[in-house]
Amino acid sequence: MDNIHPDDLPWFLNFENAVTEFFLKLPPGKSMKYKVRYDYRIKKANGQYIRILQQVVTIQADEAGGVLRTLGVHTDISHLKKEGKPVLSFIGLDGEPSYIDVNAKVVFSPQKEVLSKREKEILSLLISGNHSLEISDKLYISQHTVNTHRRNILAKTGVASTSELVARAVREGWL
Repeated sequence: MDNIHPDDLPWFLNFENAVTEFFLKLPPGKSMKYKVRYDYRIKKANGQYIRILQQVVTIQADEAGGVLRTLGVHTDISHLKKEGKPVLSFIGLDGEPSYIDVNAKVVFSPQKEVLSKREKEILSLLISGNHSLEISDKLYISQHTVNTHRRNILAKTGVASTSELVARAVREGWL
């Protein structure tokens, strides 16, 4: 999930939630009569983002209709859809109705970045054990500027000390 475009991650999570709700409402035996498809952007090994179409069908379900096994296909559709919001659809098979461009309930909303790019650079160097003077040398900025950024980081994150900041950043995976 780290490779999903940050702007598309809430869409992905909300779609997955909608898929779960959709399948829970189906009577037993119907889950295998639908293909789920949606698109989102994902990062390749070279750092470039492409848009993929994810298509999934259920290939095994339990007696109650719960999904046990799926088959998924991911197709690069960058040449077909360069921009726009991701779209979720349930495609009915064997005569079942289809639902195109489904509005998924917003359970997961986009996270606003708390720290600026420069503040993240400084935090990363703090985690690596660097002091303000070392950070100022590495980033070619004054020690005063580093200390101002450090104060701003503490204020934005609501922590009282650098050691608390480093511990929380590592624990919560801020970088």
